[in-house]
Amino acid sequence: MAFSDMTGHLIRRLHQHATHVFQVRTKEAGLDLTPVQFAAMDAIATTPGIDQASIAAQIAYDRATIGGVIDRLEQKGWIKRTISNRDRRAREVTLTPIGRDILERAIPVVSALQADILPGLSNDEASHLRDLIERTTKTIDSDKDG
Repeated sequence: MAFSDMTGHLIRRLHQHATHVFQVRTKEAGLDLTPVQFAAMDAIATTPGIDQASIAAQIAYDRATIGGVIDRLEQKGWIKRTISNRDRRAREVTLTPIGRDILERAIPVVSALQADILPGLSNDEASHLRDLIERTTKTIDSDKDG
């Protein structure tokens, strides 16, 4: 099997394409936002007061690296960190009003670009691919937990 036909290589290329589409579309919408920042903000909006480690787990991101993502979001004024009342070592993260506005502006842009991530596939094919990827990632996640 040629390297260019290997699953890992193809997944990496698709990831590069997805990231590029995200960056172009969000920039066109006047948003300075990365895919990981978007995912983190979505996790924070879904679970206000979530701690950094839980954000990392929820978006399947490295715990050691999430701090930098959260730092950048805080520097932009999009999130706020406070010391947890339950665990003084933990910091709870919430969206600021500006952060909530940015997320609300980003959601329709990110939703609309999903079709552009899988060019050349019909809606049924794209749905089938998402189902297969979801099944694979759930297996990976359960293997980590097991």
